[in-house]
Formats: sequence, C-alpha cells, structure tokens
Amino acid sequence: MAVVYKKPLAMVVVLLLTILLVLLNLVKTVVSPIWRLMMGARVPIVVRTPEERFRGLEKLGYTFKPNYMSIDGGCGIELPRVHYLDEGPRDGSVILCLHGEPAWSFLYRKMIPHLVSSGYRVIVPDFIGFGKSDKYTSPANYTHEMHCFTLRKLVDHLQLSQITLVCQDWGGLTGLSVLKDAPDMFANLVIMNTGLPSGILNFREDMGDTASGPLPFFTLVQGCLPFLLWRSFVLFFQTRIPVERLFKRSDPAKIMDPDVVSAYGAPFPSSLYKGGAARWPVMVPLFKDDQVTAHMEAARNCLKTWKKPALVMFGDRDPITGFCEPLFSILSLTTKGKSSKAPVISSKKHTGKSCQRISWSF
Repeated sequence: MAVVYKKPLAMVVVLLLTILLVLLNLVKTVVSPIWRLMMGARVPIVVRTPEERFRGLEKLGYTFKPNYMSIDGGCGIELPRVHYLDEGPRDGSVILCLHGEPAWSFLYRKMIPHLVSSGYRVIVPDFIGFGKSDKYTSPANYTHEMHCFTLRKLVDHLQLSQITLVCQDWGGLTGLSVLKDAPDMFANLVIMNTGLPSGILNFREDMGDTASGPLPFFTLVQGCLPFLLWRSFVLFFQTRIPVERLFKRSDPAKIMDPDVVSAYGAPFPSSLYKGGAARWPVMVPLFKDDQVTAHMEAARNCLKTWKKPALVMFGDRDPITGFCEPLFSILSLTTKGKSSKAPVISSKKHTGKSCQRISWSF
C-alpha cells in the first residue's frame, strides 16, 4: 500500500522540499558547466575500493570468501571487475540474492549462514558500482542494460540453473528484467520491496489498481512524492550523496549499530566511487519513452504468465516502494483461489508448491 500521510502538514513539507530541490537542480544545471570549466580535473574511468576499507567486517558477520569475475565486453573492451559471494555446497539448490540502492552484498550477511546450513548454494553479487566490485567514476557509464548484462554473465559463468531469485529494490528491477529474458533458468521467486515502474501516468497500474480511468490527483501526488523527493535529492547531490547519513536517517529508532552503518559506507571512500549510487535512482522511468520502461513492461508480461512458486514480502513502512506490493498480487503471484492476506510460509523448500503472498510489518 502507498504510504499514508496521517498529517496533511507532512505532505505539504515533502511537497515544498521537492519543489525546492527541483529549483536548486535548475540553478545547478546553469552553474555546473561553469564550475566544471573552472575547477574540473581529470579522473580515472574506473576505480577499485581499497581492501582496507573492508577490514573488520568479520566482527559484523561478513565472513565470506571473495570471488571475482572479469567480463569480456567484446571488441577488446573489458567491463569493471565484479565481486560475488558463492557459499554452500556446489550441488545445492541455488539461491541468487540481489541487493539494491545503495547497499551491497553485506546486506545478506545474516541470511547466508542460515540458507547454507539448510543445504542451499547462495550467490550474492555486488553490482558494478557497489560493494567490492569495481566502479565507474561517471554516472553516465551506468545503464540498466549494463547491470542486466553483468548479472546474466555471472549466471552463465557459474553455470547456474533452477535458480531461486531473491530480490529487493533495484535488485528487483534488474533481476526481473533478466528473468523475462531467460525464465527457464529460474525456478522460484522471492520479491521484497521493489517495483516495475513504467511512468507516472501508469501509476495506477504500478499500485496494482485494476480500475480504469485516471487516478485521483491527491492519490497520485501522495504516491509519487516520496520518490520524486528522493530522485531530486540524488540529482542535486549526485556523486556527493551521503550514503552513511542516509542509512542513519533510515533508522529513526537508532537501533542500527554504528559499525554497521559504516560498513554500508565502506565501498564509497569518496565521491569518485559513488557514480553507481548516483545513477540508479535517476534510471527509474518517469515517462513511457524512458529507456527502462520497455524492460519493466516486458517483465510484467512475463510475471503474468509465471506459474512457478513465488513469495512476495513487503515492509509496509517503505515510502518509496511500499505502494508497489499490490502490483505483484495481480501479476498471478499469489496462490489462486485463496485469500492473499493469509500469512502462510512453508518450512519446506520451494519445490512443488506455491507460496502465498505475505506482508510483513517492520
């Protein structure tokens, strides 16, 4: 469900902040070329986060052996090196876990040991621009196709099949885009707080609303504002996006260990390393003719015919993707003929039976 502003004042504040950031971005568009002309300096195309930035993470549960893959892009072009985790028995059922923005494989550190102890082989890549993977310094080098290409290359490199896809945030947009191109490679889906956006004018469908006609203006604004504020924020700060501060802001109860917050910021020692984090929010399609829109619509069409087990889990306090949960309910991802509200989870492996949708409150 979309986030509901219990106080009208909160919505007004978000709206004013969004307008302010839009105006600041307009000023920045004019000033930026002058600043670059006067103060710009040459930077490397690709950077690699120093290994010492990741020291001490063993104390936080990130005890896994690093693995790396080089990707031949053809015509003498080599993409940045990709880091991934590969834990568990090589003959175990494969679980592929994909992180979102601006996280990295550290996100799954507590899940991996439990899955491995249950006999699964767990693969967790860092997308290019995140974690221990190499990073383009310019946001312009990052495209949705590049991330999909990288993920598909990793799957082929490891010769994975019958994959259980676990995805959230941009891991969902990327993973489900790969799924629609190679559905036979996947056996199960676990979808968490993500979406398949296809433009503001399609917002009713993004919310899983099957009614016809235009969406009420208030509902449209209420649903779009949190993301538009986030997008405007990232556009303004770009590679100076304060990653650690964002993680602190996402934890108002202050229950997150400061060392964990620092670990999420470890891959980004300076603005040179934040090109990927600055690019992902901007790639979310706002219009029908955006480059990513076609991938999102194709992924929806693929899910409409999906007959294999699927589990949808959403935290209802996510202001950015929370409203997208009903979308996956109408894409034939729930057990047909049963109440979609029944919180049923099988302790058995995801084979032979479909799992019902379950919404978790965090």
